[in-house]
Amino acid sequence: MIKEHIVKSFDRDLESIQAKILKMGGLVEAAIANAAKALETRDLELAEEVRRNDKLIDALEDEINEDCATLLALRQPIAGDLRTILSVMKIAGNLERVGDYAKNLAKRTSILVQVTPIEGTAGAIRRMAREVELMLKDVLDAYIHRDAALAQDVRNRDEDVDQMYNALFRKFLTFMMEDPRNITACMHLHFIAKNIERAGDNTTSIAEQVIYLVTGETPEDSRPKADTTSYESKGEA
Repeated sequence: MIKEHIVKSFDRDLESIQAKILKMGGLVEAAIANAAKALETRDLELAEEVRRNDKLIDALEDEINEDCATLLALRQPIAGDLRTILSVMKIAGNLERVGDYAKNLAKRTSILVQVTPIEGTAGAIRRMAREVELMLKDVLDAYIHRDAALAQDVRNRDEDVDQMYNALFRKFLTFMMEDPRNITACMHLHFIAKNIERAGDNTTSIAEQVIYLVTGETPEDSRPKADTTSYESKGEA
């Protein structure tokens, strides 16, 4: 009877943690969408909202990590339960990082509204961000349903994001060579595109955690990558 009570208590604690993961994921999805929309529409108020809400994402990560640490200490889980908790902590870290990248987009919007827009680039960036947003939605669904096949599909789609980034990179170079007055705007836009590409990488890492959670093994094959640019930017925190 006591053992049954402990198991039920553990399950409730784990469900609470996983609910926070999903809430965090929803906030991150909204952050990506709103940051890209703010850039395209030059909406400083929306950009500022993205920056403010990043604190909520950070707070949820802290809560999840504290809850997981408590669960590890008090319940001493083994096998599948331990794997779940460790995966949750890593997923929370990746979500927090994607939130940071969305915040970086919002930061750059306040600079870009002061310069002449580069035709067609904001829409292209929004489409790229939309692809990452959809990847994130699908990987969270894969996590909920323990769907390794869907997680693998998300992992494969990171290559599409890389190709979109490569196309934007080439476009920015062309604009800068055609008119030096475009350099400032294009450098900021490139930084934004790179941050979205990094958000895709972190979403792919979540997919790999889901695969590990379901199968007990991490993918052995190298992650598909199509970023062919020579310039590497680590982004801002």
